Amino acid sequence: MSAEPPVEDVTDADIEVTHPKHVAVGLPGILHSMEPALRQLGPKRTAELFTSINQRGGFDCMSCAWPDPDDRKKLEFCENGAKAVIWEATPVVIPSAFWAEHSLSDLADKTEYWLGMQGRLSEPVYKPAGSDHYRPVSWDEAFAIVGDQLRGQESPDEAVFYTSGRASNEAAFVYQLFVRAFGTNNLPDCSNMCHESTGTALGEVIGVGKSTIRYEDFEQADLIIVMGQNPGTNHPRMLTALEDAKQAGATIVSVNPLPEAALERYKNPQTVRGMVGRGTVISDQFLQIRLGGDMALLQAVSKRVLEAEAAAPGTILDHAFLAEHCLGLEELTAHLADLDETAVLEATGLTSEQIDELAERYIASNATIVTWAMGLTQHKAAVNGIKEIINLLLLRGNIGKPGAGASPIRGHSNVQGDRTMGIWEQMPESFLAAMEREFAVPMPREHGVDAVNAIRAMQRGEVRTWISLGGNFVAAISDTAAAEAAIRGTQLSVQISTKLNRSHAVTGEAAIILPTLGRTEIDLQASGPQMVSVEDSVCAVHASHGRIPPAAPGLLSEVAIITRLARATLGEDSGIAWQAFEDDYDTIREHIGRVVPGCEGYNEQIRREDGFVLPNGPRDSRTFTNPEGRALLTVNELEPIHCPPGRLLLQTLRSHDQFNTTIYSLNDRYRGIKKGRNVVFVNPDDLRDLGLEDGQTVDVFSEWAGQPDRELRGFRVVSYPTARGCAAAYFPEANVLVPLDSTADRSNTPVSKAIVVRLQPAA
Repeated sequence: MSAEPPVEDVTDADIEVTHPKHVAVGLPGILHSMEPALRQLGPKRTAELFTSINQRGGFDCMSCAWPDPDDRKKLEFCENGAKAVIWEATPVVIPSAFWAEHSLSDLADKTEYWLGMQGRLSEPVYKPAGSDHYRPVSWDEAFAIVGDQLRGQESPDEAVFYTSGRASNEAAFVYQLFVRAFGTNNLPDCSNMCHESTGTALGEVIGVGKSTIRYEDFEQADLIIVMGQNPGTNHPRMLTALEDAKQAGATIVSVNPLPEAALERYKNPQTVRGMVGRGTVISDQFLQIRLGGDMALLQAVSKRVLEAEAAAPGTILDHAFLAEHCLGLEELTAHLADLDETAVLEATGLTSEQIDELAERYIASNATIVTWAMGLTQHKAAVNGIKEIINLLLLRGNIGKPGAGASPIRGHSNVQGDRTMGIWEQMPESFLAAMEREFAVPMPREHGVDAVNAIRAMQRGEVRTWISLGGNFVAAISDTAAAEAAIRGTQLSVQISTKLNRSHAVTGEAAIILPTLGRTEIDLQASGPQMVSVEDSVCAVHASHGRIPPAAPGLLSEVAIITRLARATLGEDSGIAWQAFEDDYDTIREHIGRVVPGCEGYNEQIRREDGFVLPNGPRDSRTFTNPEGRALLTVNELEPIHCPPGRLLLQTLRSHDQFNTTIYSLNDRYRGIKKGRNVVFVNPDDLRDLGLEDGQTVDVFSEWAGQPDRELRGFRVVSYPTARGCAAAYFPEANVLVPLDSTADRSNTPVSKAIVVRLQPAA
């Protein structure tokens, strides 16, 4: 078993490029899961963990928020879930000598891959102002430094408290309680950068910013439209649900600028067909859409549905549903009557025949699911684009019936649960009032800052303290240079983490790292071993139990760290039983049950075999809690993205061996990339028109009106079957191309999916 972290960092000097794959998983998926697990964890640790992941009485996978089926497989995990477990459960720990050997300047020059491969953080470390090194400190000293800093501020709003979506419900609830008891709503989270557009859109038109389906709806659907996502990399267990749907008779349409192997053919490694056969063809129709063209496509399909109704009145629309539950049909009908087909074809890059085919499939379906991810949420008009999904679903009553609904697919494993527990800078009055009643502590009402506005506040010198519960904010946010400069302008930055990442190397004047337990590890407190809970993408809440001993003695859980920070900041007599929370997480859940709607009797519900499902008005009873009390069909103006001649539209995306900013290796197996990441994928016809060659080294410049060009130097061009006029590069390397002010209307999500760029031969 290898237990030595790499000494030398990696480069792109040996990058290899082959042809992209057309089938996902199968035997290679097992090999890529098991070989590193056995090598890094050993047989015993591997068996203990991999037979417990996503099982009743086991621990919840950290790699995504995909729900668990009632009928679970013996090995209910995917390749990327296995990588996430290996990453967290490694026996390699960072020794105390590491901090004297490596300055911050040195760490800042390392890649994300090298930083993460150094092993688990095992002790609190502190970088004093003026020093270029962290040094180990005691837990008491670390908490005292943070408490003194927070109490010394002129206003609670001079601190910002970020949250990663991997935090448990219990940690999230206690964290937001601490922050609000301190006196601020500055609670940005990773959702601000991914699905905030979804929450904004769905909240306005149906009253709930979450999925309106259950897991079993996939197998009951007639038609599933998969938009702007790559499940084979980002949530591979979805492929089993899509395969089950196909076998039950569903049609699947994928809409994406890049062909993705997992949406072409899937070889299920837990079936004979998947191991030795040809697998299952997933997509019956692939619409290779131009970046930013999704809204135009959805409007064009809705227009065809309305035209079919006009040609055969009473046979296409669900008039009873529309009359009882919806508003805005007449306005939408009038608006779409004027939709310009030429503008649609230009925006989408599709043909009228392709759109006709999708419309015919939709009209023929009695139960349709539309599912999407960040390919739709990170556009300038993302909120309106997602509203067009709801328009299309509402026309035929595809909300609140079996096999039908809206299905946003979350990334982080508990980002949805964190929001439910109060991690949001704009929590509603009802939640804040319930918190006041429960704890007899005033709750601030002024909205806090989101992720982008946190950077702006730092730029204005209004933030003295930055605290992050998990995550890698500096790498995840857009405008890399601005984010790094902003963090460096704070007085103190604090990271609660399991492993090193770039946010530990880009710090305030002073900095602290507080190492925490992972979800795989046994969390032993005064009352005994603790469990935590999470909420998945379909609003199902279930328990998670750590299975292996902690990576190092003395590690604290997230809950313990938060409660001790609260005591160090607010004092022992704050009126809140912080010590009781740490001693027994049931105490936290008792409060959750009285504060959070749908969580009544939380301790009892979470101990059921499969947990419980939170209520969802649109899904459960076709009731809508937006101000109008009805689902809204909305009129949204189409604003096609203009790309000048000689330019391309670029999107950022993940490689296959990546989870958000965590880089498991330098390979992207399905796209044919090995030993490197500094590549830009371009259609071969676009390469010809631009006078470039496959394999050529180029500089990438993004262009913004009134601003200097932004640049990526020395990237290799890879000829790839992207949509014409479109290109792609990896996140977070390409974040530098997106200025801070480029955000989606109303959701303020960074726009990372339609960046106007030009490519030039490398200087």
